[in-house]
Amino acid sequence: MKQPLQKQFAIIMAGGRGERFWPVSRETTPKQLIQLLGDRSLLQETVHRILPVIPAENILVITNQSQLREVRRQLPDLPSSNLIAEPCGRDTCAAITLGAALVANRCPEGVMAVLPADHVISQPKGFQKVLRKSLQLASRKEVLVTIGIPPAGPSTAYGYIRLLRPKSSGEPPLDGSSWVHQVEQFVEKPPLAQARKFIKSGRYRWNAGMFIWSIASIRKALGEHQPEMALAMSRWCEAASSPSRLKKVLAREYPEITRISVDFALMEKAKNVMMAEGEFGWDDLGSWSALARHLKLDDHQNAIMGSCVQVDSRGNILFDARSPQRRGSCGAGWGQPDDCCFYRRCLFDCRPEQGSANQGTRAVITTGSIPPPSALGISASSGPTDIQSIAHPFYAGFRMHAQVALPQLTDGMLLAR
Repeated sequence: MKQPLQKQFAIIMAGGRGERFWPVSRETTPKQLIQLLGDRSLLQETVHRILPVIPAENILVITNQSQLREVRRQLPDLPSSNLIAEPCGRDTCAAITLGAALVANRCPEGVMAVLPADHVISQPKGFQKVLRKSLQLASRKEVLVTIGIPPAGPSTAYGYIRLLRPKSSGEPPLDGSSWVHQVEQFVEKPPLAQARKFIKSGRYRWNAGMFIWSIASIRKALGEHQPEMALAMSRWCEAASSPSRLKKVLAREYPEITRISVDFALMEKAKNVMMAEGEFGWDDLGSWSALARHLKLDDHQNAIMGSCVQVDSRGNILFDARSPQRRGSCGAGWGQPDDCCFYRRCLFDCRPEQGSANQGTRAVITTGSIPPPSALGISASSGPTDIQSIAHPFYAGFRMHAQVALPQLTDGMLLAR
C-alpha cells in the first residue's frame, strides 16, 4: 500500500561553512548554493530531483541565518515557512530533531526523508525509485532506513555501513540483488588498510548521510537513545504552530542542546536500521579534485569551466567564478567580498608540462594581460615568497595563501588578500 503524498516529507540539510570550495564558496554561499555543474546550484538540483516524489509544500530546508536569504532567492517556489534557519549550528542530530518536530506538527502520521543539499546524483530516476521504496518501507515498519552507496574503492573519506551477514539461504544476499538489507553496524572513517578489507568482504557500503523514517519511529528512537532530543522535539513540535513562538523557543533552547551527529546519537545505537542500496551515480563532491570527475577534460587533462587562458599546463581545474549566477548572490549588503583573485581577476596556478620551456616554474595564468609571477622573477627555486614584494600593481595588497614553495600551490589558490 502506497503512502499518500500528503504524508511524505523531505528535510534538506543545507548548512555548512563554505570551506570545501574556497575561495568560490564562502560562509554565506557554501557549495550547495553555487552553480558548480550546470545551470542550477546543488541545492536547486536536490529540490528538483525529489519533486516527482514529494510535493513542494512538503519539502523543508534547514539552513542557517547567514545563508537564509540566498536559500530563499534560489527556491522561490517553496513556501517561505518551509525555509528554516537554525539559530546556531549544533550538528546533524539537532537539525534532524528540528525537522522531525516541524513534520510532526503538520502530520503526526507522516514519514520523512533527510537528504543533504550538496550531493551529485547522475541517475535521478534511479534515486527516485529508491526513495519511493524507502518511504513505503518506513511507513509500514518501525525501522530507520538509510541509503548506502556501493563503494567504488577503498576510501578513507567516508564512514561505512556494515551489513548483517545472511543467517540462512532464505535471507537476501549481499551482492546487490536485493534492494534492502539489515544493518549490523555503522563504522567511522577507517584507515586505508581497513578500508581495503571492507571492500574485499563485500559487506560494507559508504554512508551517504541519507535517512528515511516515520515520525513515530524517529520519536521512539530519540526517546530510547537521546531523551534530551526527544523532549526538545515535543516542545518544538508544539511551538511550531506559531512561527514567531517557535523562533523565540529555538533562540532560547537551541544553543544549549547537545552537539552530536545523528550517526553517533542514533544510527550507531539503534537495532532496527535497514539499508537501501543506492546505485544511482552518487558523489558527495567534497573537493575541487572531485569536481573534475564530472567535467570534460581537454587534451592536456585540464578541466575548465568558464573563460580562461592556459599555457603549457596539465592536470588543472580552472573555474571562472566571475559570474554572479555561478557563485551565488552578490548584491549590495549581501557580503560576497571581492577579496580573492579567484573572483574578478580569474587567476590560476598552473602546472607546466614535462619538457616545456616553463618546466620547474609555476605560472599564474590570467584572463587579462597581468604578468604571471614567473615573468616577474618568481620561480620554483624562490621558495616561500612574499607576493607583496613583487613590483607590479596587480599584486599590491596580496599575500600567499600558505607559506609554502610555489610548486606546492594548486587549484588557483595562489593569492589571497
